[in-house]
Amino acid sequence: MFARTMTRTAAFTRRDAVRLVIAGAVLIAVLGAILGADALSPQRLTAAVGEPAPYDVYAPRSTQYVSQIQTTAARAAKSQAVAPQFDYTAEGGQRAAAQQLAAFDQTVAPVDAAFGAILSEEARKAALGAAIPGLSSAAMATLEALDEPGWQALRAEMRSVLDEAQAQEIRDTDLDAARASLVSSISTSFPADQRSLAGEILSPLLVVDSTYSESLTEAARQKAADSVQPVVVKVSQGELVIQRGVPLGTLDLEKLKALGLIDQPADLARVAGWGLLALLLVVLLLTWTWRFRPRIWHRTNTLWLLGLLLVVSTLVVKIVASRSVLPFFMPLAAVGLLLTVLLDGGTALILICLLGALAATVAGSIEFGTFVLLGSLAGIVAVRRGERLANFLTAGLAMAVVNVAVVGAFGLLGEHDLAGTVQLWIGAIVAALGSAVVAVGTFALLGNVFGITTSFQLLELANPSQPLLRRLLLETSGTYHHSLMVGNLAEVAAEAIGADPLLARVGAYYHDIGKLANPVAFIENQGGQENLHDELPPEQSAAILKQHVADGIDLAYQYGLPKPVIAFIPQHHGTAVMSFFLAKAREEAVAAAGARPGTPEAEAAAAAVDERRYRHAGPKPQTKEAAILMLADGVEASVRSLSSQDEPAIRAMVDRIVRERLEGGQFDECDLTLRDVERIKAAFVKQLLGMYHRRIAYPQNKIVELESRRAAGGGTGSGA
Repeated sequence: MFARTMTRTAAFTRRDAVRLVIAGAVLIAVLGAILGADALSPQRLTAAVGEPAPYDVYAPRSTQYVSQIQTTAARAAKSQAVAPQFDYTAEGGQRAAAQQLAAFDQTVAPVDAAFGAILSEEARKAALGAAIPGLSSAAMATLEALDEPGWQALRAEMRSVLDEAQAQEIRDTDLDAARASLVSSISTSFPADQRSLAGEILSPLLVVDSTYSESLTEAARQKAADSVQPVVVKVSQGELVIQRGVPLGTLDLEKLKALGLIDQPADLARVAGWGLLALLLVVLLLTWTWRFRPRIWHRTNTLWLLGLLLVVSTLVVKIVASRSVLPFFMPLAAVGLLLTVLLDGGTALILICLLGALAATVAGSIEFGTFVLLGSLAGIVAVRRGERLANFLTAGLAMAVVNVAVVGAFGLLGEHDLAGTVQLWIGAIVAALGSAVVAVGTFALLGNVFGITTSFQLLELANPSQPLLRRLLLETSGTYHHSLMVGNLAEVAAEAIGADPLLARVGAYYHDIGKLANPVAFIENQGGQENLHDELPPEQSAAILKQHVADGIDLAYQYGLPKPVIAFIPQHHGTAVMSFFLAKAREEAVAAAGARPGTPEAEAAAAAVDERRYRHAGPKPQTKEAAILMLADGVEASVRSLSSQDEPAIRAMVDRIVRERLEGGQFDECDLTLRDVERIKAAFVKQLLGMYHRRIAYPQNKIVELESRRAAGGGTGSGA
């Protein structure tokens, strides 16, 4: 698990600038290529009209355009619906009626004269026969059979019918029908033969007063076409434009062309826009990392991890963004979970914020960006350090609740109907649970690939059945017990200051594994035997003690321990002085010089001892967890040596150990604060009091103690 600590921000060096340029250039190039791929090289469909589409095509973005094909078709239909236009006018109809009435009067004038004159029957018939040429024999017979009153009545009826008929529009196409209808217009009070006679007389007199006008017809059709508004087609991002296997039509090609998917050059403006967005994302991410996470910034593998997750998530967003519902099914929140577990929640949050903005821009949907941001944030909060599978389950449920709420909120805002909301709710739940599953399935793999120790690895290393811990128990039981006690202290102290308690505990378990190389050289493993250091020169004893650090590192690499755990081995001593052996060496130097203690000669002899030979090689603690381990290691050993382990003695010893390490400058290279130190001291005292509390002196224990003393005295008498 990555150490969740942060050192002071150093000045931006040339090395940082080179790192920023290289990492930034790579990320910007990759992101720019992903984001601008469709603009730089648009997907082009080569199928012609009538050929089946080779694949499904979805709209890469929302757009609207005027469909010239549909507009032309609508205008043509409107134009064809216009009826032929004629040149009839009311004035023309009245004028034609007057003319034809005059013609009627002229036509029947001989008949009027025949009936008005005093003629013999034969002469009148002869005059009537010659009056209106062209009459049929039946009509002529009807005319000859009329008397003057009958004729006058029929004449008046004919004139009235002609006047009324001719006053109406009579198109050249309707003349025959209009003449045929004259007979039916005569009053039925007249006999049928008289109505037929009237029809024959009037038919030639009814003339056309309205003829077809090509110019008027064309003008009307043009006006109708002009009244049709252009047909605007709207296309939503992710809409299925072309379905695979369906023959292409002209409308399909027009839509593809409007979307830039046919015969369109690269959209350099869009390419530049995506490149600028990639630049902003990468620069903000890298500068934030340099400013607030220097430990991530200075580790190439963690920068690779950040870049990989950003690139992969961007690629996923770009692929699915053109679909309407599919983006909501994607487990993008897994990015936040992975970074929280592998690095820390702050780094996860900044990347998720950038990813949310990117998702909203690429998908063209504020709802989708909000969905990614808030859902991922819920997972980051709920997953904690991911030490248990239950943490991931809790995170999945939290993300599902938030995702469903986001979709519901935008549904109420009118972004989609009820059916769409239900679909997105299903996607929200699938995405949340899928993110948890993806995170569980990949975080261990990513941790191994990028050299980041995961919580599951630490839990496995903390298992007593681990081979190295088994060796420590069997070969150095004193060191094993000491490591367990130090682990307890380190865990509660780390919890008190917000450090990683699991990492601190596991580091404590393995910090002294180097003692396996020479167990009896350390007093906790001597089991009442003589201390070999009583017979060794101080310098040699110091060398043996320092050697357990190097042996521990070798053994750790041999057993494949993670680097964060190995780092505890040299750092738990830092550059501290082995004061016991240094003091012993100085005493021997003073004695060898024959000087009395306290004299200048004695001080000179003591000063001649090379302190560096009695100082650990370091480095000093680099993290809060390593600093805690250094203190816990010293405190546990010192308190165990106390003759009285009551609260004042324990508190005084804890204060002394902490003060010595502070005065020795052992915490200069980690970000441990004075407030942290006070909390660590309080946690140590509380834990030690629990470990060394006074117990009740049970009577049975007293009897055993007396019998053991009696047996030790060698007597078998009756005793007192």
